[in-house]
Amino acid sequence: MKAAVVFEKGNAPQYADFQEPKVTQESEILVFVKAASIKNLDKARASGKHYSTENEVHQPTIIGSDGVGLLEDGRKVYFFSKKGTVAEKAVADKKMMVNIPEQLDFSTAAALPNAVMGSAMALKFRAGIQPGKVVLVNGATGITGRIAVQIAKVYGAKKIIVTGRNEKSLHALLQLGADEIVSLHLNDEDFKSKIKEIHNETPIDIVLDYIWGHSVEMILSAFKGDGTFSHKTKLITIGGMSGDNIQLSSQIFRATDIQISGSGLGSWTKEESALLFSEIIPEMFQAAVDGKIKIETEDVDIKNIESAWNAEIQTGKRLVVRI
Repeated sequence: MKAAVVFEKGNAPQYADFQEPKVTQESEILVFVKAASIKNLDKARASGKHYSTENEVHQPTIIGSDGVGLLEDGRKVYFFSKKGTVAEKAVADKKMMVNIPEQLDFSTAAALPNAVMGSAMALKFRAGIQPGKVVLVNGATGITGRIAVQIAKVYGAKKIIVTGRNEKSLHALLQLGADEIVSLHLNDEDFKSKIKEIHNETPIDIVLDYIWGHSVEMILSAFKGDGTFSHKTKLITIGGMSGDNIQLSSQIFRATDIQISGSGLGSWTKEESALLFSEIIPEMFQAAVDGKIKIETEDVDIKNIESAWNAEIQTGKRLVVRI
């Protein structure tokens, strides 16, 4: 069969022949793949730099961690696989598979789940979001941040504040459900002052963070209490685009009712992971059908994977390989 294969770590995948996968366990099923999205996770795994590949011995590998396609009975499904997905065929774990509504196109179905994992899991399980909560999405102009804004709305958020550097993308979030924007181009004092002003007027319950680094230092500084009662805020970190380390004063924890946790591969329980496939992704697929969630894609044919791998994709779009 044809597949997108990485022959050496760090190199772009190539359109090449590869041995067809075989179903070896009752828990597995063969999928005829129609599309798969390319994400930062896939690129990090292909380069060998992702923490999930630390103990792997490299050999020619099919890229991709999830995809969409058809089963032998004609059902449209989204599936997850550790054996590669950007290929004509893939083997999926039956427990990590979701039926796709007939009204939902393959490109949207391929692009949406990873962003759902990076937003809904944090909102539902780490933040415990309830209707009426105030949510701040830090670094909201990327794919997952844009989806987070929409999912927060689906979950009933009363107010959504967003931060980012791309001014055009930032303002576009107002059309997707954001209520207020704060530019990361502001100087430190103005940024902290604006966050503090918003927090005083409508106390922020949840911070979803996609970039970490200095912006989080400023947000935490803006939340710092003065010795009187403070509002309970949960900060969930999901990404580290601005760096993995921050300076954090212990006074913030002593003077502020704040809880910091992370959401990502390895942080979810087996029960939470099961609910991702049985409840959350199906719910978000239906929300997409109903027009409550929108995601834009840049579609390429698998034959062009090598040139598309390092191509610059327009901000706010997800690269999807069609097979």
